[in-house]
Amino acid sequence: MAKAKWRKTPVDSMSLTFAGAALKTAWDGLHKGDNEPFPKDTGLQDAWRAFHVGDYASAVELGQGHIVAIKATAIYANHVENKAASKVALFQDVMQMAEALVKAEPRNANAHYQYAYAAGRYSQSISVIKALKEGYGGKIKSALEAALKLDAKHADAHTAMGAYHAEIIDKVGAMVGKLTYGTNKDAAVDHFEKAIKLNPQSPIAHIEYANGLLMLFGDKEVDKATTLYEKAAKMKGRDAMETMDIEIAKAELEDE
Repeated sequence: MAKAKWRKTPVDSMSLTFAGAALKTAWDGLHKGDNEPFPKDTGLQDAWRAFHVGDYASAVELGQGHIVAIKATAIYANHVENKAASKVALFQDVMQMAEALVKAEPRNANAHYQYAYAAGRYSQSISVIKALKEGYGGKIKSALEAALKLDAKHADAHTAMGAYHAEIIDKVGAMVGKLTYGTNKDAAVDHFEKAIKLNPQSPIAHIEYANGLLMLFGDKEVDKATTLYEKAAKMKGRDAMETMDIEIAKAELEDE
C-alpha cells in the first residue's frame, strides 16, 4: 500500500510538539513502554518526531530500515487503516521488516517485539485459530521470549505476553493451551501486572489487561476490567498513538 495514500491519523495532534530539544525531554516518557534508546542521528530524530505526532507515512520515509519505520507501519495498520485486506498486508510487511532487522541486529529487543506485535495483530485479523494452525503461536511466543530475555523491563513485551496467554486460553481452552502452547492464567496476569508496574501511565497496558481479564475470567472480573478501562480513559496521551489508545478505552466503556 503506497504510503502517499495512507489515511490521516484520526486524532487532533495539533497540541503535540516535539521540535528541537522537546523530543529528548519527552523521550523517557514516550518510550517507557519499549525502552528504545534516544537516536543520535538527526534524521532518525525527525522520523520519531513524525511518529509521535501521528505522521506515520513520514516516519516510515525518514526511518527506513530502523525500528521507527517498523513501528510506524504497525501502528498505522492497527489504529488508522480501515480496510481489512490492507491491514493484513501491512502486518505482513511489518513482520518481514522486523525479521530483517532481527537478522541484522539480533540483540535489538524491539526488533523481536515488533515482530511479535505484528504477528499478534495479524493473527487477530485473520482469526487466531487460523493463525495457530499456521504456526504463529510458537513464533509469537519465541519472539516475545527473545525480547524479554534481552530486556526484562520491556513493558510492552510484558503486555503482549499477557495478551498471548489470554488469547490462546480464550480460543483453545486452558488445558489445550497449557499442553500445546505453554499458557496459563497466572502467567497472563503476572505479565499484565509487570507491564503496568513498569509503565503505569500506559493506556494500552491497562486496556490489554482489561481485555485479558475478560477473556480469562469473563464476568467474574468485569468490575476490575471496567476499572482498568476507566483508568485508561482518564489518561492524557503522551503522543498520537496513546491518544488513539485512550479513545479505544472510552469506546469500550460506552459499549458496556
